[in-house]
Amino acid sequence: MESPETSKFRAVLFDRDGTLVVDVPYNGDPALVRPVPGAKAVLDGLRAEGIATGVISNQSGIARGLITEADVAGVNARVEELLGPFDVWEVCPHSEQDGCACRKPQPGMVHSACRKLGIAESEAALIGDIGADVRAAEAAGATGVLVPTPVTRAEEVAAARLVAPDLAAAVGLLQGTP
Repeated sequence: MESPETSKFRAVLFDRDGTLVVDVPYNGDPALVRPVPGAKAVLDGLRAEGIATGVISNQSGIARGLITEADVAGVNARVEELLGPFDVWEVCPHSEQDGCACRKPQPGMVHSACRKLGIAESEAALIGDIGADVRAAEAAGATGVLVPTPVTRAEEVAAARLVAPDLAAAVGLLQGTP
């Protein structure tokens, strides 16, 4: 890995569900949190290099009344327990119908995370499993990397500028290593 002094990226932000942890729709139960293979090693490597990490997560189940903010906080705490501490968390509690500026693919959460980290958006990357993640990154001026899963649509893969088979390869793309 490049050192933070030579790397363009000072932060790598991640989508939560389907990217860092196995997607359980509208999960409000911390006991159901399962990291994706390799996630902890990737995060530990970034942290060891002094690169900030964060989570950017749409949680429309809150707006829909399926889960509470406390449920999401409990799941997020379990994610940190399993994967280590993140420098920033951004959660959008809105549904698509709310028209907020934070819900991906809108760039609001990326802007907010970068402000909290004290970095320019161009110094951040967002890794996610759907097109909305990549579009949010690009709309904010950050770099988006798509790590497809079985639910990722073919057109999302085709539209993404950077695509990687897993998190380690995604970070490798960002750092200019194969």
